[in-house]
Amino acid sequence: MNRWRDWWEQALRDFRHAEHSTDGGHYEWAAFAAQQAAEKSVKALILSCNGEPWGHSVTGLLEALPQGSKAPESLMEAANRLDKHYLPTRYPNGFPAGYPGKLYTAGEAKEAIADAAQIIEFCRGRLPG
Repeated sequence: MNRWRDWWEQALRDFRHAEHSTDGGHYEWAAFAAQQAAEKSVKALILSCNGEPWGHSVTGLLEALPQGSKAPESLMEAANRLDKHYLPTRYPNGFPAGYPGKLYTAGEAKEAIADAAQIIEFCRGRLPG
């Protein structure tokens, strides 16, 4: 059974969570949820092509897309920015001092959400109907 739709639906939930976290001032969680939304949307796309996605790097997942679904350079840059939110959003030892909740900004959260939105739309346009 191919479960790409489950991954896609969770990606959309993660994206909404990112938006809600921004509204609540939880910018580190917004950035992480945006990264997760992008990751899961690309995994859904890979699964829909009968592939086997592996890992948590949005960049790596986009690079693993089958021929004909390759991402443009601007999308790869968005993926690179999102990948930087995978660990430091959650762990204080990702910074020399302080903790993620103190250091992440509204601007970073909004940029991550915008990057995730681009990747989600790219995937949406390539998923089966």
